[in-house]
Amino acid sequence: MGIYAIDHVQLAMPMGEEARARAFFCDVLGMTEAPKPAALAARGGAWFMAGAVQLHLGVEPEFRPARKAHPALLVDDLAALVATLAAAGVVVIDNEPALEGYRRVHIHDPFGNRIELMEKLADLR
Repeated sequence: MGIYAIDHVQLAMPMGEEARARAFFCDVLGMTEAPKPAALAARGGAWFMAGAVQLHLGVEPEFRPARKAHPALLVDDLAALVATLAAAGVVVIDNEPALEGYRRVHIHDPFGNRIELMEKLADLR
């Protein structure tokens, strides 16, 4: 018996901002919106997925963005995604110090939540 995976990560968002969430997570990051069960859809927010990654945005009435806590998403072409983000006006923050074996940057979603984007470097052995 033990933990073997994360099912999803949830970030908070302000009430009534689902269209902005869709524009960012679908149109900019390239994720797909996942349907929410009817009982949960009534609460607002939105769910997104890309491959095995699930990211849920839930409405918090007294919303405050997560500035330190964050999901780290693995990507397969960080340079291309950074170009897409820059074209969309998203500020990309290069990560220092470097993390061995990865290229990585931080961004913020439209609500100020911190998100780390990581690309594994090729093994050069």
